[in-house]
Amino acid sequence: MKGQVYISDVAKHVGEEITIKGWLYNIRSSGKLMFPQLRDGSGIIQGVVFKKNIPESVWEACKNLTQESALIVKGTPRADERAPGGFELDVTDVEVIQVAHDYPITPKEHGIEFLMDHRHLWLRSRRQHSILKVRAEIIRAVRDFFDDRDFTLCDTPIFTPAACEGTTTLFECDYFDDEKAYLTQSGQLYNEATAMAFGKVYCFGPTFRAEKSKTRRHLTEFWMVEPEIAYATLEDVMELAENFITFIVQRVLERRKEELKVLERDISKLENIAPPFPRLHYNDAAKMLKEGGLAFEYGGDLGAPDETFLSEKYDKPLMVHRYPAPVKAFYMEPDPVDQNLSLSVDILAPEGYGEIIGGGQRMVSLDKLRERIAEHNLPESAFDWYLDLRKYGSVPHSGFGMGIERCVTWLCGIEHVRETIPFPRMLYRLKP
Repeated sequence: MKGQVYISDVAKHVGEEITIKGWLYNIRSSGKLMFPQLRDGSGIIQGVVFKKNIPESVWEACKNLTQESALIVKGTPRADERAPGGFELDVTDVEVIQVAHDYPITPKEHGIEFLMDHRHLWLRSRRQHSILKVRAEIIRAVRDFFDDRDFTLCDTPIFTPAACEGTTTLFECDYFDDEKAYLTQSGQLYNEATAMAFGKVYCFGPTFRAEKSKTRRHLTEFWMVEPEIAYATLEDVMELAENFITFIVQRVLERRKEELKVLERDISKLENIAPPFPRLHYNDAAKMLKEGGLAFEYGGDLGAPDETFLSEKYDKPLMVHRYPAPVKAFYMEPDPVDQNLSLSVDILAPEGYGEIIGGGQRMVSLDKLRERIAEHNLPESAFDWYLDLRKYGSVPHSGFGMGIERCVTWLCGIEHVRETIPFPRMLYRLKP
C-alpha cells in the first residue's frame, strides 16, 4: 500500500523515514523513553520513542496504549543486533487508530481451552504465527514440487455420492430432492479419472472424516494433497513420495529458519531427511512389534503406539508397505506375491509423529473391483462412473495422499495437530 513499508522489508530502508501500519505487540517505558514493539503480520520491530522528539500530545497518547492497539508509526530504521529482528525504529510520529479493549490473552499462562476459545486472537502470538508461516511454506512447496514436474492440478468435488473409504466416517448432507450427499474423505476416485485424461495429476483441498477421535493427531476437517499417475507402480510412488517429503523439508529449512527458531525446533533432526528412506514390509513390522512386546495382532492396521514404536527406530521417515487388504481401501491392488496383502504404503514420520502419507497402487481389474465394492457393502450404482475407468483403457496407476496438518505438526515439532490450521475443527470444537 502507498506510503507503507512492511517490517519484513525494513532492511531495504535503513536511514530513510518510513511508515509502518500495524498493532502494538508490547511496550515498556523508562523515564523519557518508550520502547513499543510493533507487529504488522510480516514481523516485529522495536520502536524507540524519545519524549523530546515528538509532540506532547503524541507522547501522552502513547502512554495510554494497550496491547493490540492499532497504530500508524513513522520513523527511521537502523540496524541493532540486540533488537528483535535486528533493527530498531527511531519513532518520529504515532497515529493511534484504535485503543484496544483489555486484551484477553496476556503473557501469563492460559489453559488450552481458553486459548482455543480465543483462537481468533491467539493467532497473533509469535508461536502461532510461526506455525502458520511454516504451514504456508509447506503449501507453497507442495504446489511448486508438482507444478515443476508437469503435474496438472485437477480440483475434485467436496460433495460426493458415496464413500471412497470407510462408510462410518462420512458426514452426511441433505442434497436436492431428498437425495443424500457426503462431504469428501478424499479426492482419490476422481483423481483416477483425471489421471486417465492427463497422465499426471494432483488435487489439493479440504477433506472431512467423521471419526469420533480425540487424539492429538486427528481433525474432522483437514487439507490433503493427492497426486495420481497413470502407468505408475507402488515402487514409483514410493520413490516420488520420498523425493516429495525431502523437497518440503529442505524448503522449510531454507526459508523458515526464524520461525523454527521461535518454535525451538531441533533442526538437526530435519537436516538428516534425504532419500533413500527405510522400507519395511508389513510382515516384518508385525514381527518387530511382537518382539517389542506390543499388543499387536497380525492382520490389523497399525495404531498410534505401533507407529510410534516403529518410527522411533529410524531417523528418517519409514515406509511400511504391503498391508493386509482388509485394512486398506477397496480400490487397492492385491500383491501378486500374496493376494491377502495389498500394494499399499504408509509413510511414518520420525520422532513418533505417525503417518503422514498413505497410498499405493490401484486395482486394474473390473471384475475384482466389483467384488471389492460388494465386500465393503457399497452401492455399485454410486460407482458406475468409476467402474468405467476399468472398461475404457484400464492401466496400472498409483498415487498417495498427504495430510498437510500432520506434516506441519512434524516439521514444527509440536505436540498437537490443533495448532497447525487457523481454525481447527475437532470432535467437540466447531467455533470460533
